[in-house]
Amino acid sequence: MSQELAAIKKRARLLAKGRYFEDFEADQVFEHHWGRTLTEADSVLFTTLTLSYNPIHFNAETAQEQGHEQLVVHPNLLFLTVFGLSVEDLSENGGPFLGVEELTFHRPVLVGETVRARSRVRTARRSDSHPGMGIVGWRTEGLVGDEVVVDFVRTNFVRTAGAPAVL
Repeated sequence: MSQELAAIKKRARLLAKGRYFEDFEADQVFEHHWGRTLTEADSVLFTTLTLSYNPIHFNAETAQEQGHEQLVVHPNLLFLTVFGLSVEDLSENGGPFLGVEELTFHRPVLVGETVRARSRVRTARRSDSHPGMGIVGWRTEGLVGDEVVVDFVRTNFVRTAGAPAVL
């Protein structure tokens, strides 16, 4: 191993990822730092892989005939992308996913638009049935610019500080 590589390894530190239950407070807001431009390849591949053959997601002429400037991003791809953008800040530290409610699509998102995500803590309480876990609920918004294009409420178990990594 080179001396340079050895020096880098010596300085390297493992960064803690994720948050614990104690890190969440009601009305706390997270502006998730990644954004994602949804491409034609993303949309067509998602549509094909999920056998969701609405032509506005893969046929530009049909999308235009139906009043869209270009291909419309599959709404489930939009939802899953926004959900994914929130994971690092909200639930990466582990804990079972408990569900999504109130999923609302506000307008079609077109290929080439960039979506970002913002979440607000709605609820946070300790679990009665699973010691070492809390239950946290967030409202997450997917935005293009300042416009909310999708929003939903999701809930997860979240480990408390010092709790084991499994239920």
